[in-house]
Amino acid sequence: MVSSRRRISNQQASQRRFPYIRTAIVLLILWLIAVMIYQTTKPLPPGISYASQEYRVQNVQFLHDLTYPSSDGQMEHEQQIFQRMLQIVKDAEQFVIVDMFLFNNYQHKGQQFPPVSQQFTNALLAQKTQHPDMDIWFITDEVNTNYNSAPNPLLEQMKQAGIHVVITNVDPLRDSTPVYSAVWRTFFQWFGQSGNGKGWIPNLMATDGPDVTLRSYLKLLNVKANHRKVVASEKTAIVSSGNIHDASAYHSNIGFEVNGPIIGDILQAEQAVVDLSGGGQLPVYDASAQTSSSSEGTQDSEGPIRLRYVTEGKVNDTLLYEISQTGKGDTLWMGMFYLASPRVLEALLDASNRGADIRLVLDPNENAFGQEKIGIPNRPVAAELHDKSNGSIQIRWYNTTKEQYHTKMIYVAKAAGNHIVLGGSTNLTPRNLNDYNLENNIWISAPSDNAFTIDVANYFKRIWANEDATFTLNLEEFQQNTTFLKGILYKLQLILGFTTF
Repeated sequence: MVSSRRRISNQQASQRRFPYIRTAIVLLILWLIAVMIYQTTKPLPPGISYASQEYRVQNVQFLHDLTYPSSDGQMEHEQQIFQRMLQIVKDAEQFVIVDMFLFNNYQHKGQQFPPVSQQFTNALLAQKTQHPDMDIWFITDEVNTNYNSAPNPLLEQMKQAGIHVVITNVDPLRDSTPVYSAVWRTFFQWFGQSGNGKGWIPNLMATDGPDVTLRSYLKLLNVKANHRKVVASEKTAIVSSGNIHDASAYHSNIGFEVNGPIIGDILQAEQAVVDLSGGGQLPVYDASAQTSSSSEGTQDSEGPIRLRYVTEGKVNDTLLYEISQTGKGDTLWMGMFYLASPRVLEALLDASNRGADIRLVLDPNENAFGQEKIGIPNRPVAAELHDKSNGSIQIRWYNTTKEQYHTKMIYVAKAAGNHIVLGGSTNLTPRNLNDYNLENNIWISAPSDNAFTIDVANYFKRIWANEDATFTLNLEEFQQNTTFLKGILYKLQLILGFTTF
């Protein structure tokens, strides 16, 4: 009898406690939903998602890196971008501003790459030694300190020499993986990421890199970055798809070298990054001084080439507008590492239906950060575009081995009027286009007979037609029977926000 009463009493007590537990769970879920909504819709920090005014110049230099197999089976490397970046540093007289997503010399064991990150560091150090008063800033992403698990020796060398090093704080940006980020912001961000070299989990991005703390991996899973790539001085600037990163040294990339007042807009956009990362004042571009000292005739209010500098969501706006303006007689070329934005895919299909000739060169997504990938997103996307356009959209794969076709560029050859080029750091994915990552591109409008336009056109024609090497492969080369399953995984990742691209 006593035992029975005690059991009933315990059940009643449990029932009285249960509503509180249930209420707590409901409140927690509501809180997480509120965090998700706010962190995906909150106002952007000042200066983020920027579009410059339009400028006219006499010329723009198109740069490219290409890796491909030669006729005897050896790998050939045509490289222009890094050497020009080095020269910009060496020729600077007033300031150097660098914003670079990947900048480290970590790699997997057994791999060997050119030491480009140390070479670039040495160039900056030499300038600072020769010109102690020169204002040099190096802005980069937290990935290069393994999310603060350990100091980056190259960045430490810069700091010791008096170079301003800014590790971008991306927390004020909107969340691209809201389900996870709401949990991280609620429970884990308060522990910080400072590891002081005491990580204990193997580094998945590079086996010879420092071990990583659990807190750093938890931060990484937010999948949010300063993905920009620019090197600028008072004289000239390069906006590129390529990183100064040893393990990326053989990737195929593109870049544009520009000068004139647009450099001031590049600095203004970079000041916004510095402001959200702890402050400091970048140098100011003096257009009048540069105009008076310029002897190359590259700055001209009546020049034939028009330029604009666009970042983050303004890249998306510009891209969608340019695709929407294509029609019969126009050819839209695209070279792209990641293509996954539903709005861009829809725009390409609409352009094809209007009669535009669409030609895509895509990376087959076989590897990233030294890890093998399964072809997402490009392979299911290629299948979708091919099927929905009934083959009208033509697609070729870049012939990669262990490197990447890391290019991010579109070129619209118009039947009439100026041709359009848009390129830089930005992959065509929701994360890169929708104001989640920090990104930067150059928009260029130039006559069809301009040297710049001819260079871009010849670049695409060469790799498309395999003029002097096997640059690209037929669509069928990577469309295996598993594409359907990959398509399901790709769609799930887009819906949930847990993407690997």
